[in-house]
Amino acid sequence: MDRTISRDMKRALDPVHVMIYFAPEAQEEYAGIGLEGPAEGYFPARSAPLGVVPWQVVQATFFGFSPLAVQFGMTEAWNKTTPAEATAARLRGVDRALRRLAGDLLDDVDEALDLARTAAQACPAAGRPLHAAHAALDEPTEPHLALWHQLAVLREYRGDGHIAALVAADVSAPQALVLHGASAGPETTTFLQNTRAWGPEVWAQAVASLADRGWVDADGQLTDAGLVGREGIEEQTDELALAPWRALGDDDCARLRELVSPLSQAILAAGALPATAITR
Repeated sequence: MDRTISRDMKRALDPVHVMIYFAPEAQEEYAGIGLEGPAEGYFPARSAPLGVVPWQVVQATFFGFSPLAVQFGMTEAWNKTTPAEATAARLRGVDRALRRLAGDLLDDVDEALDLARTAAQACPAAGRPLHAAHAALDEPTEPHLALWHQLAVLREYRGDGHIAALVAADVSAPQALVLHGASAGPETTTFLQNTRAWGPEVWAQAVASLADRGWVDADGQLTDAGLVGREGIEEQTDELALAPWRALGDDDCARLRELVSPLSQAILAAGALPATAITR
């Protein structure tokens, strides 16, 4: 199977999962269990399947965020609520947001769910901690929530592999953000600087270290060597994400894209995701 199918599947499926990070319904549900603000919603809700772990574990599995950002979101979280309550709140947010954004498109998702479940169950868990934690959760009973859950499992599988590819390439989290911003443009760079919270000195150090490597110029723009290096990481990520799509085969992958794309398109058409939200 051509590794590029990994990226095709990501582009088609990602909006259905990613919308939860920007949906106001999610923040309302988190606030209802005592988690106030974007950071105190995002980090606990996404890491809840790991259980009560030190914030350092959350940072390691999320990779791109600074210690400051993760500590801010996690320090009081499990004094206010529990992982089970955070997971339940997240699903309530998913339910409300999908009903608002996709409406009648949620009425018949059984075939898409069967395909997504088959793909997710074919993902080997070894070396994929965030994926494994999500895969261990019980599948929700409502079909549209079950579909969202399986797409989350698949997305975390790819994400864990992407971290492995970055580590193998000796690229740190700030360096990865610089590379991504240089590839996607200044709007994405600003988004990453604001949300990942590494600070201007660390960002400048990342640019300098990549410049020493020959991957960016003094202004942080990708060089030819940087383009090759970054694409190599993306290609390795695609390879590491192939297992679920091999299990489906080309025809069923195409069918899953066909079934989920209307949901993704409805979410994008509603403006539920900023242009900077779909990455890797």
